[in-house]
Amino acid sequence: MQSDESETLFRYSLLSLYLIGPPTVISLRFIQAPYGKHRRPGWGPTMSPPLAWFLMESPTLWLTLLLFPSGRHSSDPRPLSLILPFLLHYLHRTLIHPIRISLSSDRKRAADFPVAVAALAFGFNLLNAFVQARFVSHVKDYDGDGFFWWRFAAGLAVFVGGMVVNVRSDRALLRLKREAKGGYGLPRGGWFEVVSCPNYFGEIVEWLGWAVMTWSWAGLGFFLYTCANLVPRARANHQWYLEKFGEDYPKGRKAVIPFLY
Repeated sequence: MQSDESETLFRYSLLSLYLIGPPTVISLRFIQAPYGKHRRPGWGPTMSPPLAWFLMESPTLWLTLLLFPSGRHSSDPRPLSLILPFLLHYLHRTLIHPIRISLSSDRKRAADFPVAVAALAFGFNLLNAFVQARFVSHVKDYDGDGFFWWRFAAGLAVFVGGMVVNVRSDRALLRLKREAKGGYGLPRGGWFEVVSCPNYFGEIVEWLGWAVMTWSWAGLGFFLYTCANLVPRARANHQWYLEKFGEDYPKGRKAVIPFLY
């Protein structure tokens, strides 16, 4: 791909990342993606959740690894340092998380993830992987950036903290589901004492750290879309918990942002 064409594709892809945020917020306000707690019939063919997670998250690995070496900064330690946390998150999300889902799944519900939802997620990850990998390895200008390592250190600390919360919360939910034999129990302990969806809170914090690390419109766009996608779902999950557990559910818990929302 010629340089001008590549730059045009990047600009339109970055713009698309911002444009899909508002429709996502609006649609999720009224229609929840039908998987997990909100699964319901009528959404066409389905597949197993572990396979769905693997397929829809996979572009973040293979496309990133395909694009990054072709960037003009690919051998610079700064973009290499940036892309490693991104790959670490998606290595877990693409490979490890589906295995854990498989180990905790009820075989009676072995194929209840809508293919349409997985396809939409695959499309987003294709777009986002291109934007983030292309920006870090090729578009970003690292020359004369005397504050790079300071921002990187600060953002990495935020990212790691968010990832720890995200991974631990997902593990706790899967363990609880396994103990409930495929059902849903009342989560307790840790960040669950302050929010209903600490796994979503942790992921939001991760991509806030990424936005700080990259200090870019690309990173900010990803963070904002993460909020657009996860905050409405957290709200729906919170309402689901309140309806399912009634008076037993701690009334002081917020949906996703501790003490605020």
